Amino acid sequence: MLISSRPFRILKLIRITPSLETAYRGRMSRSHAVAASGLLALTVMLGQSSQAQGVFSPPQSTTQSPSTPGPGLGAPEQSQSDGSQDDKSSSSSSLAVPATLSSNQIIHILQQNPDLVVELKSQVADRLQQQGTPIDANDISDQMLYSQIATNSDLRANITMFLRARGYVSQDDLQSLGSNSNIETTEGSDLTGQEGSGLAGQSPVSAGLDTARLAAAGLSSPDQIDATDRATQLIGPAANQSSSEQKRGHEPVNASTDPPKVLRQPAPYNLQSMRDLYTQIPEQTVPLKRFGSDVFVNRNVSAMARGGAGRDTPLDVPLGPDYVIGAGDTLTINMWGGMTQSVNRVIDRDGRILLPEAGSLDLAGLSLDRAESLIDNALKKQYRDVKVTVTVSRLRSVRVYVVGDVQRPGGYDISSLATPLSALYLAGGPTAAGSLRMVRHLRGEQLVENIDLYDFLLHGIRAKGARFESGDTLLIPPVGPQVAVSGAVKRPAIYELKPDESTLDLAISDAGGLTAAASLGNITIERIDINRQRETVTLKTSAAGTADADRATIAAFQIRDGDRIRIAPILPYSQRAIYLEGHVVRPGRRSYSDGMRLSDVLHSYQDLLPEPSPVGEIIRLVPPDLHAETINFNVPDVLIGNSNLELQTFDTIRILGRYQADAPKVTIQGEVLRPSTYPLSDGMTAAQLVRMAGGFKRDAMLDEADLTSYGVANGTRVTGNLVNVHIGAAVAGTEPGADVPLKPGDILTIHQITGWNDIGQSVQIEGQVAYPGTYGFREGERLSSVLRRAGGFRETAYPAGAVLVREQVRELEQKSREELIRQIETSSASARLSPNLGAGDSGATLKLIQAQQDQVLARLKSEPPTGRLVVHITADIDSWANTAVDIEMRRGDVLTIPKRPGFVLITGQVYNATALTFAPGKTASWYLQHAGGTSDTANRKEILVIRANGSVIGRHSGGLFDPSVLSTRLGPGDVVVVPQKVLGASLFWKNLLTAAQLASSIAITAAVANI
Repeated sequence: MLISSRPFRILKLIRITPSLETAYRGRMSRSHAVAASGLLALTVMLGQSSQAQGVFSPPQSTTQSPSTPGPGLGAPEQSQSDGSQDDKSSSSSSLAVPATLSSNQIIHILQQNPDLVVELKSQVADRLQQQGTPIDANDISDQMLYSQIATNSDLRANITMFLRARGYVSQDDLQSLGSNSNIETTEGSDLTGQEGSGLAGQSPVSAGLDTARLAAAGLSSPDQIDATDRATQLIGPAANQSSSEQKRGHEPVNASTDPPKVLRQPAPYNLQSMRDLYTQIPEQTVPLKRFGSDVFVNRNVSAMARGGAGRDTPLDVPLGPDYVIGAGDTLTINMWGGMTQSVNRVIDRDGRILLPEAGSLDLAGLSLDRAESLIDNALKKQYRDVKVTVTVSRLRSVRVYVVGDVQRPGGYDISSLATPLSALYLAGGPTAAGSLRMVRHLRGEQLVENIDLYDFLLHGIRAKGARFESGDTLLIPPVGPQVAVSGAVKRPAIYELKPDESTLDLAISDAGGLTAAASLGNITIERIDINRQRETVTLKTSAAGTADADRATIAAFQIRDGDRIRIAPILPYSQRAIYLEGHVVRPGRRSYSDGMRLSDVLHSYQDLLPEPSPVGEIIRLVPPDLHAETINFNVPDVLIGNSNLELQTFDTIRILGRYQADAPKVTIQGEVLRPSTYPLSDGMTAAQLVRMAGGFKRDAMLDEADLTSYGVANGTRVTGNLVNVHIGAAVAGTEPGADVPLKPGDILTIHQITGWNDIGQSVQIEGQVAYPGTYGFREGERLSSVLRRAGGFRETAYPAGAVLVREQVRELEQKSREELIRQIETSSASARLSPNLGAGDSGATLKLIQAQQDQVLARLKSEPPTGRLVVHITADIDSWANTAVDIEMRRGDVLTIPKRPGFVLITGQVYNATALTFAPGKTASWYLQHAGGTSDTANRKEILVIRANGSVIGRHSGGLFDPSVLSTRLGPGDVVVVPQKVLGASLFWKNLLTAAQLASSIAITAAVANI
């Protein structure tokens, strides 16, 4: 049913998996064939989500006894069923997250954490063995696993669940990944990862795989391994990695092998020679790391891994026929010929196994090859023509204790083939106080061997050494003598010394050797005089001054514990160089030789750019203090062999262009495309200057242009002369003599045609006119003319309330308002308060005064200026046409003719701010009474009337004999403004606030026109 529901998936998996028939014919090892078939079964199995949840489910209980296998794929069925309820809830929550890590992201996490690869292989092998497939975790190569990850989406989904259960990916990360459409790679892609990057991993080449075995791993040839490695290198950190994943996946970067940096100090002159000389070689500023400290970093093995995962650590060496069998090893015995059968047998504690029909055999202590021979002989006695092969499917585990200065001391169960390096790897490596060069392998009280990890870290040598037995101890003693090597070496770091290493050359060799820029004559050692003081020692090189003599001195120099060795680089510049810059074809640094002259650098005009200046200069740094001096020379003379000056080191030869060395220039401005200042060439005329500037603009006046010339009279003063040029004729060439020659400093001005800016100007007429719209107008046209063209007023028009908005008026209002705001903001607090306000006034009163002032200021800032221009017009256009009130129109004017309002607006500090129906002949006082009168906060002395046309009537504007503004008779659209009383302010501040209230109230009348 599974195959019928997913035929394409199964066929696809079969196509990418090596066939068992190929394995049977000897083209690949049987262990790889079993692994390949097991992976095929795994991918089919992972198509069922329930089984997948059992494979990759998180730990179900933390209270299991040590003897009980850990949860996961290798746990007994009973332990899984005990936590079924929790498992269902956790599985449902896991399945609720739809996002799946891409193959690149999964492979990257696995490569950064090889212990995950080991655990994953172990769980897969355990699950397949429970289902009857004989397979060992060591038979599943990294290439096989990565190939399936790249091609199987179900496997990726379940490994994502596995990583989430182990804490390498959080649910929040998966939810964020769910919104990314590019998370999954295309199914069936040919991306495979390389072998694990940990110390225990092996590449296919190092393992000696032949072509058939490469095919079993999903690779057709060794060349494809290179492609796979390149693809693996492209796998970077996942874009959506969680912080915990990034912390686990990040590998510390080794010390930089770049040349030591130099500090460039600011040079007093803009010279390359000066910039080279003004350099400093700084002291070491980056703290050095202990060499080898990064190897065991980020190998965070969990408690579960400490208890049991050690036995599945990848083998350090291939399993050969000389492997000695012991109690606990699992043998897979394959029989074919007279009968076909495959059985697994575990060597019991007595060292024996029980064979079908053949009885028991004692195999402990025998080699694998000898054991296979005994089993073959025993079975041939029982079965005719039977052939037998014996493989070790699971290695016995031994308990090893890692103690001393180690990250995670304790006991570890590891495979019988594991080396001390594997045990140390599981324990997290040495601490900062642990030695990397004197690791001791102990068996009881006997020293088995001393291990120097530098052999592996520096040279990649992993000696076979003695194998572990149960109860062995790996001791990490305290670190021995250390020296720090920095500067011009290839691998700056802190290195540990063995007792027989006491010379400087050995420390430099550990640091990768000297770089090409190392200065053998500048080696300093900061030394600790034990328990007394620090001192600085300078290595005295040989008087011969040769490199061989210096190396001999280095080899003889004795170093001590705590020495900080610094090899300074050579000078960052060449001491035998000259510099060429300026108007030349190939500027830059040149080598210097004794007796070198100018002609050796400047051979001909081909070395220069067009039109060089006839005068060049040599900027010379005169020893011993290298101060700068300038020597001028004639360029043409040098090129013909004369004035051939001798050069010195650090000389800078500078050649300027003709237009760079105080070149004559002329200026064109006005109506041309590119007005600017241009170099004056020989015989240049006004027409040529216009062409150089791109020609005339459309608005250029061609009849005449102004040419201003300057001269020096008697060497004491500058004189000017103005000439009119018929520039159009000069450029067109239609008038002889119109074009005039130019002199240095001339300024040619091209005028604009009179009235050009008036082209396209228009005004906008809105509201109650016959034909509202936008109208163009001629210069000097008045308001009455434009209104007649608009058809005059409609019957509903109210010309007395006309609103004319002009941009120039708005700009003036804005400037006036900004000045008013500035005066308000810059006035001191004491100037704002009235002198009659005593110090004993309550704080509440002062806060009220401040709040009122802030309110007026905020209103003034928030209301934009209207730009309204007051006009006094009536419905009878003829009565005011061509009078003083008939103003000229300007570009951008907007005239709005409102309807007759029929009301008067009362606003400000009144009890009922409202609009009252217009009553003919009534005064402002009458309207205020009908609005409920003024409030207690009203400033009755400063009541304002703003007419519909925008004019303002204030105090003393009501008439000669009746100065009160309240006696003013109002018309339709008028506005009565009752300002707020200014509390406790000085006279100056009252005037400012009153002006501010008036400015903010004028906008009200403009708004009435739109009602």
